[in-house]
Amino acid sequence: MTPTPPSEYVEQVLDVVEEIPPGRVMSYGMVAEVVRERTGSGSARTVGAVMARYGSAVPWHRVVASDGRLPPGHEDEATRRLRSEGVTFRGVKVAMDAARWWPGETD
Repeated sequence: MTPTPPSEYVEQVLDVVEEIPPGRVMSYGMVAEVVRERTGSGSARTVGAVMARYGSAVPWHRVVASDGRLPPGHEDEATRRLRSEGVTFRGVKVAMDAARWWPGETD
């Protein structure tokens, strides 16, 4: 059986995640908002599902919960990767005010 190719929505999510520069993060909801602007649909929960299934080929560790929580089950690896990129933490969560990024920002 041939696997079904990812949908346009999946491709859009992965494209947005690939744009996130090292040392910066986006929340699932932020990714969903960008994709919704491009496709007309989407939610943070759907972005989470896409990342869980297809995210291994993109910088998955740069997508976190809106409060800075790391991807469930991958906290240690995400912490290691993000710290190596210079991301600031508050305890076990990403300091979102310092690390948040939006497409089109120069910094």
